[in-house]
Amino acid sequence: MKVALATFLVVSLVLSSSLLETAMAGSSFCDSKCGVRCSKAGRQDRCLKYCGICCEECNCVPSGTYGNKDECPCYRDKKNSKGNPKCP
Repeated sequence: MKVALATFLVVSLVLSSSLLETAMAGSSFCDSKCGVRCSKAGRQDRCLKYCGICCEECNCVPSGTYGNKDECPCYRDKKNSKGNPKCP
């Protein structure tokens, strides 16, 4: 009985950790859209981070590398704590 319980706990731990990693990884949609959006950014790592956050929340990313934010009002209207645009 103890062996079965221990086996169950180990298997559960392994499965839950792999699911957590999958959930924390960005979606392929957001990764590809943000890759295009941030391709010409000076601080690409920062651009990809904030674009990914905005994409996950809004489910869209404007086309092109700059501007076109009217295509995605949620993305356009996100502000940081200082009132500046959050999304690149």
